[in-house]
Amino acid sequence: MSNDDPYILRPGPPPVETYRRLRVTSGLSAMSTAAAEAGLPNTWHGVTVLCGDEPVGMGRIIGDGGCFLQIVDICVTPEHQGRGLGRRIMAELTGELERRAPAGAYVSLIADGDARFLYEKFGFRPTAPASIGMYRTV
Repeated sequence: MSNDDPYILRPGPPPVETYRRLRVTSGLSAMSTAAAEAGLPNTWHGVTVLCGDEPVGMGRIIGDGGCFLQIVDICVTPEHQGRGLGRRIMAELTGELERRAPAGAYVSLIADGDARFLYEKFGFRPTAPASIGMYRTV
């Protein structure tokens, strides 16, 4: 980070309402207040990107802390995209995985669109054709 870099990565997920705003503003699906209140405390590791005092991005790792972990909520608001913030978020998250996750932990994520090219730089590979990701909402 240079002296004229306006961005700071703060450990931890953002507060509930900020989390909800960042998801929608950056193009991710909306989450209810109840869902965010239940989910955010279960963050294994998270990071919030600040520009001054304004949260403009985030990323989290969730999971059981031993066998399975998942990277979620990687997002940056549109006016701050294209400045390497996604890469910085991923570097922080993968650095924490390397420091704390047990050897052999399975770390997964869902790559939307061209985001796969960023995730590949951090060692993530497609699971297909050996397996295919699946999902369900309730």
